[in-house]
Amino acid sequence: MKVIKIGGGCLKGKKTIESILDLLARRVGGDIIVVSALNGVTDMLIDGMADALADEENIPPLISRLRTKHIATARHIITDPDLQKAFSKTFGKSLQRLERYYYGLSYTGESTPKMRDLISSYGERFSAELLTFAMNARGVRAVCRMPQNIGMITDGKYEDATADLEVTRANFREHLSPLLAEGTLVFIPGFYGISQEGNITTYGRGGTDYSAAVATVAMAAEVLEFWKDVAGFMSADPRLVPEAELISVLSYAEAAELCYFGAKILHPRAVEPIRRYGLDIAIKSTLDPDAEGSLITQSSPETTHVVKSVTQNIDVGIIKVYASGVGARTGMLSEVTGCVSDGGINIKSVVTSQTCISLLLDKKDMDRGFARLEKLTPYPFRKVAREDDVALISMVGEGLNTRKGVAARCFSAMDEAGINVEMIAFGPSPVALYFIVQEEDLRASVRALHQTFFNGHSK
Repeated sequence: MKVIKIGGGCLKGKKTIESILDLLARRVGGDIIVVSALNGVTDMLIDGMADALADEENIPPLISRLRTKHIATARHIITDPDLQKAFSKTFGKSLQRLERYYYGLSYTGESTPKMRDLISSYGERFSAELLTFAMNARGVRAVCRMPQNIGMITDGKYEDATADLEVTRANFREHLSPLLAEGTLVFIPGFYGISQEGNITTYGRGGTDYSAAVATVAMAAEVLEFWKDVAGFMSADPRLVPEAELISVLSYAEAAELCYFGAKILHPRAVEPIRRYGLDIAIKSTLDPDAEGSLITQSSPETTHVVKSVTQNIDVGIIKVYASGVGARTGMLSEVTGCVSDGGINIKSVVTSQTCISLLLDKKDMDRGFARLEKLTPYPFRKVAREDDVALISMVGEGLNTRKGVAARCFSAMDEAGINVEMIAFGPSPVALYFIVQEEDLRASVRALHQTFFNGHSK
C-alpha cells in the first residue's frame, strides 16, 4: 500500500484533472490519495475572508464563483449523470455551511485563527469529494474520508499544527485498514487535522504535503509518492540552466534544505515524520509516469563534486539594523529578533557583525517587519535599512561542510562572473550553504555555480 499526494498544480484545468483521474484508474487500488484544493481555490477562500469582513454583499459573488468552478469541473470529469447529481447535492450542503461561516465572520467583524482555519480547510474538502465521485464514475471503488472523522489528531495549534503521530496511527488503522484491505481507493483532504477538543487546525500553507507524510507514517505505507508536473529534483532550475539534470537519489536532509531554500517540489515539513520512521519519498511526474523520478531516502551517495543542486529564491528581503557594537551588546539580538517575531513574522536567517544585524525575511513580511523595528522604543540602534531587490542562492549536498575548497570554488565562480556576494551563511546546516546577491545577478550566479561544480555533467 502506498500514499499518493496530488497537489493543486496537478488539479488545474478540466483536461489536466481528467488525465490525473485516468492515471489513477490505471495504476492504483487499495491506496490512500491525499489531495490539495483545486488550483486557486485556497486563495479564493482566504481572500474571501477579507471581502466578507469589508462588506457582506461580497459573500454571494464569492459563493457563486466557488460553485461555478467546482460544478463546471464536475460536469466534465463525472461522466455518470446520477453521480453528477449526487456530487452536486453533497457539494451544495458543504457550500451552504461555508456560506454561513462567511456571514458569521461578517457579523462578528473579527477574523480569528480558529475561523481562518475552519474556512480555509474547505478547498481540500471540496476537492476530495469531487475526485471521489469522479473515480466512482470510472468504475473504481473509492471513498472520501475527512480527517475529523478518521482521527487525524493535532496539537491544537491554529495555522501551524503538528500531528500526534501515535494517536493518529491508531485511529487511521481502525478506520482505514478494512477499506484498504478490500482494494478501496481512499481520498483524504490534506492541509488540516483536528484537535483533541474537536477544532479544525491547519498545517499552514503547503500543509497538504505534511498531511500526506502523516498518513504514510500512520499506515506504515511502502512509499509516499508526490505526483507532480515536473520530473523531480534537478541540479538547477531548468529555466535558468537548460542543461540541468535529474537528481535520482537525495537524502532527507538534502531534500529538506533544497525545499527550504527555494525548490518548490514539496514542503520541507513533509520530510519530518518520514525521516523519523525511515520511510521513502518518491517524486513522480504525471507527464511521464514511467520515468525514474527522484527518490528521497535515509542517505544518498556523495558525488565527486559534493554539490547536488543549486537552487534559488527571489521571494526574500533583508532588513539591516545598524548600531555601534551591536554584535557585543547583551540582549540586542534578542530585542531585535523578538520585535519582529512577536509580530507573527518568521525570520528565515540572522547574520550578525560588530555593527550590523541582518535579518532575512520573506518578501511578503518586509513591510511589517521594517515598520515594527522603526517603531521600537526606546530606539536602541542608529539606523534601520532594507534591501528588497535581492535573491537567495543555495548549494546543497551531503559532505558540503567537510569537503575542503567548496566555499573557495563558490567565491571564485562569483568573482569570475563579476558578481558581488552580499551575505553568506556556511555551517548551520551540514548539507547546505547559502548567500545573497542582487536579484539582477541571479541568472548569471546560478549558471556560474552550476558550470563550476557540474561542468555540464551532473550525475
